Amino acid sequence: MNFDIEENLAKLPKRPGVYLMHDEKDEIIYVGKAINLFNRVHSYFRKTKKSPKIERMVTHIDYFEYIITDSELEALILESNLIKKHRPKYNTMLKDDKSYPYIKVTVQEEYPRILFSRKPGGDTGHDKSKSKYFGPYTSAYGVKETIELINKIYHLRDCNRVLPRDIDKDRPCLNYHINMCQGPCKSGSTDKEKYGESVKGALEFLNGNYAPILDMLEKKMGEAAEELRFEDAAEWRDLLESVKTVAQKQKITASDTGDRDIIAVAGDGKDAVVQVFFVRGGRLVGRDHFYMTGVEEGEESETLSSFVKQFYSGTPFIPREIMLETEIEDSAIIEEWLAKKRGAKVSIITPKRGMKEKLVNLAKQNAALVLSNNKEKLSREEKRTVGSAMALAKLLGISNADRIESFDISNISGYESVGSMVVFEKGREKRSDYRKFKIKTVIGPNDYASMNEVLTRRYKHLLSEEMDAGDSFTKYPDLILMDGGKGQVNIALKVLDELGLDIPVAGMVKDDYHRTRGIYYNNVELPIDTHSDCFRLVTRVQDETHRFAIEYHRSLHGAKQLHSVLDDINGIGERRRKALMRAFGSIEAVADASEEELKKVDGMDSKAALAVYEFFRKRDNERCSG
Repeated sequence: MNFDIEENLAKLPKRPGVYLMHDEKDEIIYVGKAINLFNRVHSYFRKTKKSPKIERMVTHIDYFEYIITDSELEALILESNLIKKHRPKYNTMLKDDKSYPYIKVTVQEEYPRILFSRKPGGDTGHDKSKSKYFGPYTSAYGVKETIELINKIYHLRDCNRVLPRDIDKDRPCLNYHINMCQGPCKSGSTDKEKYGESVKGALEFLNGNYAPILDMLEKKMGEAAEELRFEDAAEWRDLLESVKTVAQKQKITASDTGDRDIIAVAGDGKDAVVQVFFVRGGRLVGRDHFYMTGVEEGEESETLSSFVKQFYSGTPFIPREIMLETEIEDSAIIEEWLAKKRGAKVSIITPKRGMKEKLVNLAKQNAALVLSNNKEKLSREEKRTVGSAMALAKLLGISNADRIESFDISNISGYESVGSMVVFEKGREKRSDYRKFKIKTVIGPNDYASMNEVLTRRYKHLLSEEMDAGDSFTKYPDLILMDGGKGQVNIALKVLDELGLDIPVAGMVKDDYHRTRGIYYNNVELPIDTHSDCFRLVTRVQDETHRFAIEYHRSLHGAKQLHSVLDDINGIGERRRKALMRAFGSIEAVADASEEELKKVDGMDSKAALAVYEFFRKRDNERCSG
């Protein structure tokens, strides 16, 4: 690309928008928003003091692009979506993509239900039909227990029937007959007012007001005991104890009954942990921690800003108040964005004194504790992944091995050969970039020819101008690892040479026991310390390549009930195929059998035996001529 940075800086508009920085490999390395694109993007290229991370990022910028928006709010939303999609290297990223359980109450329905939910509702924080959400909770098991308890107490429906449209259209379900549902689907079993009172009680329960429920259960238990209905009394007693247990788990954290999230961060100059306390109705209902990457010392404000934007872009519940340990630069526009999602005002505050400040400090202490406890674990994980990729690059004498692509061919007796590609980035599997190939041009079990086809198809994509720039197939690998020695490596080098590509290729050499013993690179076999992280990475790549290829091949055969090459022979059906396999034990033995030997198999006549014999002779001749 012929991109003149100075020339394009001059063309930048003085309008709100989002800018994307690309490196020489066409990867997006940074995404940012601006109220004035001209001023913001220019600031990166001025000789002014910048953070070390931004200084490093600027040296890798090959070109930039931008998208104008009508407002800073639109820019904020677009920035958040692009960061989530591309996960740029120099943005501060939320490492954990967690999905929290919520309790969803379909209050918009005439006969509401209480459901387990993990999916965000939509831009307003609720779904389009205005269901109410409670949470987030940190235990899916706890959520299911709570829903079960509420339904036991209030006998609410959990079916998918559309009421009142479907009333009396079908018989009531089992829950109605065992007194677990009021049966609004059956005329006369309940009425809208009675059912509505039950829903109101359930909402009181979910809002943390347990007193009415406890009083009701104690009253019903007492009445059942007085009437000598001891089994009923025991059931009410058990429900009473369950509600008390739920109530005792809730810890009062403030004198008011507001919904708020309390957020603080602890970092060590490289990684950071964000701690969140979830307070609902003045009660602490859960807490969780999140890892952030791309963090540098002294960037607490930027880290918190990035976290808030990324976390709340994917959660169905927005609290009334978000308490942060330090002020963030763009709090006003984030408040506007969150208020739009919530459908009501949202405040971002930084407490300076009193109980709220103590709660933020408590979150900070918890974040620091998690970071300290996990620092050694994180260090080991980095050594196992990023460190092992660096060690492999050093062994081969190449600049880096951040992205590794590995290939394998799988077939069973020459039938339906398939190829597979697995990808490792920074020492970890990147399953979203895996690819499968059905071999189209090769007949029979010719692994070299099949590999040639797979590699040619894969790397032609790098040269295709029709490919979407965001497609993972357009990414260049830093290293290609072949599952084999000199032969496989030479196949790959031949393909790359024909396509005019210069990518390092190494082979994973195995010993007589099919275990990795070294790396073949530049016509030399390099030994690897079998106790090193580098060796473990190579074996992980090799094992994953085999697993993925075999898994794909099995999936194809599972769909076709282990289709045999014998099925391709005229006159050989399932009965004769099974008879041949019983008689000879393998496809290879059938292929080597004489015409007379084939005739002796149960169910085979002269015509069928001749068809089998000629099929394999013809296949062998094609291989020789190829």
